[in-house]
Amino acid sequence: MAMMEEFKKFAMRGNVVDLAVGVIIGGAFGRIVDSLVQDVIMPPIGKLFGGLDFANYYIPLNHQSTALTLAEAKKAGAVIAYGNFLTILLNFIILAFIIFQMVRLMNRLRQRIVPEEAAKAPSTPEDILLLREIRDSLRRDALPNKPDN
Repeated sequence: MAMMEEFKKFAMRGNVVDLAVGVIIGGAFGRIVDSLVQDVIMPPIGKLFGGLDFANYYIPLNHQSTALTLAEAKKAGAVIAYGNFLTILLNFIILAFIIFQMVRLMNRLRQRIVPEEAAKAPSTPEDILLLREIRDSLRRDALPNKPDN
């Protein structure tokens, strides 16, 4: 029973919940970028390279015909599917660029907020003020025949 309580405490911490939300949103966002690359960006690029589906570009390793689709060529033997790799690489580059822009924006917003907080003079804690009063009182008492001003 104690382990369940410990797990519940761990799972409900703010960082774990934030991480879970980030992973779920990131997965959905990844699918959006994947669709953007495969359905919008790669067809025109494939058209430029001969009108074929770019994901079907491969180098046959077992003397397969290059006229086969990628799936058929894989059934016939090993292939290097560089078209599929380039599609996934483009997905990564777009996703990394978008994340970079988001982090950049967050850093700029943070820089605008932090200087305002830094401009406020931090108040001196009460214990430090009391210690200063005691120090000043001891100095006055230690100096002989000095008038109190």
